[in-house]
Amino acid sequence: MKKLARKLRKNSEDDKFSLPVHDDDSRPLDSLEQEELVRSLEKNQAQQSRFWRTVFVALVICYILFILYSIFHQISSPWELRHHAYFMKEIYSWMIISADWVAILAFSFAIKGLHYESMHHRRWIWYSWYISAVLAVFWLYYMSRLAKFRWDIIWLPFGPLSASTICLYVDHLLTESSEEVRKLHGYMYAYKAS
Repeated sequence: MKKLARKLRKNSEDDKFSLPVHDDDSRPLDSLEQEELVRSLEKNQAQQSRFWRTVFVALVICYILFILYSIFHQISSPWELRHHAYFMKEIYSWMIISADWVAILAFSFAIKGLHYESMHHRRWIWYSWYISAVLAVFWLYYMSRLAKFRWDIIWLPFGPLSASTICLYVDHLLTESSEEVRKLHGYMYAYKAS
């Protein structure tokens, strides 16, 4: 068993930097077919990345629209919404409105980080996460001051923080898959050079 494991390990080390050279018909792929395969993988990865980034940006925009709706109601008829009415005796109305605007700022940073692919795009998502963490502390503090803990408003502190964390995770996954395709592209040229 140990001999077989050593032999397999040795074979996998030899094939570490090579592309598959056979297709489904078990005939060797020539260089042009390999390049075409890698290009199609790059194109597919770019399309999938754009699609998933757009999906999560749309979800965050929906959350922003809900927060704007909440701000509008707090301004036009204070304490009418239940999730704000719980804090009627604890917080001034302007503090709730300000906290909602801070949540919108955090979501805007997450959108900027997800949507605009630049060299430093992830830092915007991290800014969003930090702002969301401060906002979570704010809401948890005032929730702890309530006479009775309300589980139905747990989304106030953890909604923006969860959204930022999910955006970080999605960005990490998409960047990682892009790196894998780039490595595959590099392996193709390393294979040709050898």
